[in-house]
This record gives sequence, structure tokens and C-alpha cells, in this order.
Amino acid sequence: MKPAPTSPAMEAFLETLAPLHIYPLWRQKGLLVRKPTTEAIPYRWPYAPVRERLMEAGRLISAEEAERRVLILRNPGLGGKPAATSRLYAGLQLVLPNEIAPAHYHSACAIRFVVEGNGAYTAVDGERAIMAPGDLVLTAAWTAHDHGNETDEPMIWLDGLDLPLVNGLECSFFHEIDEGKQQKLTRPDDASERAYGYGQLRPSSVTWSKNYSPLLKYPWTQTERILADAIKDNVANSPTDGFIFEYTNPFTGGHVLPTMACYIQALTPGMHTDAHRHTTSAVYHVVRGRGTSIIDGQRIDWQERDTFALPGWAVHEHLNTSDEPAILFSFTDDPTLRALGFYHERGEARQA
Repeated sequence: MKPAPTSPAMEAFLETLAPLHIYPLWRQKGLLVRKPTTEAIPYRWPYAPVRERLMEAGRLISAEEAERRVLILRNPGLGGKPAATSRLYAGLQLVLPNEIAPAHYHSACAIRFVVEGNGAYTAVDGERAIMAPGDLVLTAAWTAHDHGNETDEPMIWLDGLDLPLVNGLECSFFHEIDEGKQQKLTRPDDASERAYGYGQLRPSSVTWSKNYSPLLKYPWTQTERILADAIKDNVANSPTDGFIFEYTNPFTGGHVLPTMACYIQALTPGMHTDAHRHTTSAVYHVVRGRGTSIIDGQRIDWQERDTFALPGWAVHEHLNTSDEPAILFSFTDDPTLRALGFYHERGEARQA
């Protein structure tokens, strides 16, 4: 905006506005900007030291005492806000053997991506999903959920929620379940996976009108096979993202949740993707391999189980620097931006 003219009369006029809690648009800075801006920065959370702190937390506080024993991944650019990007929350959660994280529900949508451990569960609306590394588990808004570990090894997963968005809209609700630590189970374990998780087939007698996927768990065994076949047959190869797939709602083919989308992608050895930018922000988790992402000119070197943040509208490209396929899981705020008409993408020149 052009500098606003000033005069003694104008200054006197401005002094009369404060008591009325009004202000002239022509003097307001930062309201209309020429391109998206964010205080979030590209940042990597290395897994090893975070895991060490998480295990120490396990010795200091129980899952029940903490409600959820989670270390929040806070973006350094956001001034201490509990967020990985401006619109996405991420954290690493630990459930130790023989622990239960009590049942509750909230208006925020959530995903769980399993990092380590086998056999613990997340229960959602009466069904338990038995979890293994690489599994994606959904807990949609308003669904009752609790976590338990009946195994002899710790279970760690990445939590992803739309909490910054929900809190910014002032639409956050949270309630504990009155029936105690665990909800009542009403369906067999992994029932939704058997009903909906086979790609081309779904039960024709079942209707589903909710705005999220009926599939509770997307198992890694199936995801890994799809990626391997895509690499072998050279299909689904994007110049900007490598071999990439979106987890989808089996009824609609759309996003798994109304506010967040989830993706899995593979970069073959030596692959260097084209640079691009989009208004969507994302949180990436390294499932396998090692490599580098260059984000707004900053080099982010990552390896297995690290997590890193991609702010919205940041120019980014990915490089696989290892001799095996590198696999990245990510969750984004893409559905929100598309629904509001704010999604925009643009190709850019490579930064390296």
C-alpha cells in the first residue's frame, strides 16, 4: 500500500479513533499481502534424541496421568505455539507395555502413523485397530478413541492433528468418556480393514455418508506392496514428488479426512525431484532411507524416523542420497485449502 498522507488534522482525527476501537484501513499494515506469508520455518526433528526424551518421560509420568504421553513437535518460528506448521499439529506419543491412554473425543481430526512397536491398539468408536510400524490409523473428529498396549514392548507413533486450524476457528471441543479408561468394544478387531481395505472391493450393501473414511487402519503391508509395484512398473511417478500415492476414502476416492490428507511417496536411488511450491503445508516422516529436502533454500538432511516441517508456499525439492528407495509419509492441510478455494501450486527452478 502507498504511504498514507498525514497532516495535523489527520493526526488529531486518528487520536479520536482509539476510544471507539476502530482504525483506518489505509494505515493498517499486514492485512492485505501480495503472497502467502508464514512465521513457520523449515525444520527437522531428529528421531534419536526425541525418542530418548520420550522414553525418559515414560519413566516420569504414566499415560493415564498425562492423558496422552506426547512430546509436541513445535516449530521454532512459531514462538512456542503447539504446532509444526501454522495449521498442523504433530507430536510423538509413547504407550508403554500394559498401559492405557484413557478414552476421550474431540472436534479435531487426528491421524496416527506408527513408528515402532507391534501389537498395541487404537480403539475408535467400538473397534480396535491392532498396529504395526508403517500403519496409518484415523481418528476422525468426534470419534471416541483410546489407546492400549498389551504387549511387552513400547509403542511409539506420530500424531497429526488439525488443532491449530480448529483452535483458530474457535471450534474446539474436548470430552472424556464417562464409562472409564476404555470404551466398550462393539466390533471385532480390524473389522473395517477386512470390510473396506482391499482396494477394488467394498461391501455394496453398506452406505456411508460421513465426511471421513470408514477405514480405520491402512496397513503398511499393503502400502509397501503398492509402492514396490509402482517402482517396478514405473507408474504414478510425479516429477515433483516421485512415486506418490494418497490414502483415500474407499467410498468417495477422496481425502481420508475433511481437513487433512495423507500421502506416501518413494524416491528411487539418486532421484532428484523438480522444485515447486503450494499453499498447502505439510509434515513429513521418514519411513525408510535417507536424503535431503531443500526448502526455501535451506538444506534439510533426513534419515529414517526423522520428521520435518514444510511451511505453506515454501519452494521445495527432494533428493534421495542413498542406494535404496527412500520412503516418506506426509500429512497436509490440502483438503481445507481446496474446500475454501485457497489451493494454489506453481513450479519453480531447482535450488540445487
